[in-house]
Amino acid sequence: MSQLLAHLDYLDEAVASRSERIEAIVAPFAEARTRLDTIPGIDQRTAEVLIAELGVDMRVFPTAGHVASWAGLCPGNNESAGKHKSGKTRTGSRWLRAALIEAALAAIRTRDCAFGARYRRVLRHRGHKKAVVAVAHAMLVTAYHLLARGTVYQEPGADYYTRRDADRIRRRAVQTLERQGYRVTLEPAA
Repeated sequence: MSQLLAHLDYLDEAVASRSERIEAIVAPFAEARTRLDTIPGIDQRTAEVLIAELGVDMRVFPTAGHVASWAGLCPGNNESAGKHKSGKTRTGSRWLRAALIEAALAAIRTRDCAFGARYRRVLRHRGHKKAVVAVAHAMLVTAYHLLARGTVYQEPGADYYTRRDADRIRRRAVQTLERQGYRVTLEPAA
């Protein structure tokens, strides 16, 4: 038992020394780390991984799509002669991907969060794993914009997609009722 406790003490010291070294290296990028830390699901360590893998100068990537493609978090598209084959994502930075997947898993547990709403929307049609990758992609795009514009994260809310797609939702509901043989007239509620 004393050997195990001694080994745990050694590991704690090693983690503390590595953390101090990481803190010294990331110190010039403290502002960017603080901005990235405002994104739900992204903590200090994940922000450090983002800075280490992407850097803070987003002029290297022309658009957020280029970042997602480089990271391997964009959806694949394999279609030939009208047949859809595997939509597997590309290979990219495995460290960045692992950190973002972990952050996405943390973000989807948040109730009043747009990332949680994104997860629930994709989950219905694609399943858990693809929904988590979609949230990780959204988080990477958000991180790109925060670093490129020098702003902090503004939470749009869990009802963001409902507000954004209100006309489409209304149209689909009316079409569904009309297909079932109803005549629909819409009046705004008081």
